Amino acid sequence: MTEQLDFSALWPHWPELLAGLWVTVQLTVMATVGGLATGIVGAAIRSGRTTWFSRIWGAYVEIIRNTPFVVQLFFIVFGLPNLGLKMTAGEAALLAMVVNLGAYSTEIIRAGIQVTPKGQWEAGRVLGLTRLQTFIRVVLPPALQRIYPALVSQCIIVMLGSSVVSQVSCEELTFAANLIQSRTFLSFEVYLVTTGIYLALSITLRQLMMAAGRKWLGVQA
Repeated sequence: MTEQLDFSALWPHWPELLAGLWVTVQLTVMATVGGLATGIVGAAIRSGRTTWFSRIWGAYVEIIRNTPFVVQLFFIVFGLPNLGLKMTAGEAALLAMVVNLGAYSTEIIRAGIQVTPKGQWEAGRVLGLTRLQTFIRVVLPPALQRIYPALVSQCIIVMLGSSVVSQVSCEELTFAANLIQSRTFLSFEVYLVTTGIYLALSITLRQLMMAAGRKWLGVQA
């Protein structure tokens, strides 16, 4: 006995899917900006002299990289309120994504900085630049150029991982798909369409980020 697929029954639910997609896009954009900024700061700290602050940052990186994202999310949602830090599901989801991407991007960017010739640091000092100016103007751009594809891939992984935040009632794309499935019982149709949306979103995000990298960093295609 075969079951006939009925995609037409999903048409009335497209506004819910699009609303969920919009939340996913917003989370992805804000988490990418926040996570990469965190990663750049962390890479600068971890690439300098070993201090108590660099050790603390290193501990943060190891904790995040060696624990599941869903556990990090649950800790923020259910653990931080015990410390008096209450936030909405969307705010908790965004914080979890920024913290996660920040840890991974720290190590990715640090890897690009470590292969930077020491002569670039010396050239900055000769030109009268401070260490911070040398880092931002001389060292960081070529470092980002080297590791940019890996950085883009990590941003996409975090975007796809955003589907987990539906577990804390953040109304993103997967939350909308689960809700529609519970109403229509069209599991195959709902999740096939959702898979296609995530695939299109991943490809679009990769193309946009690579185009930005080619324009601003001179990344090769």
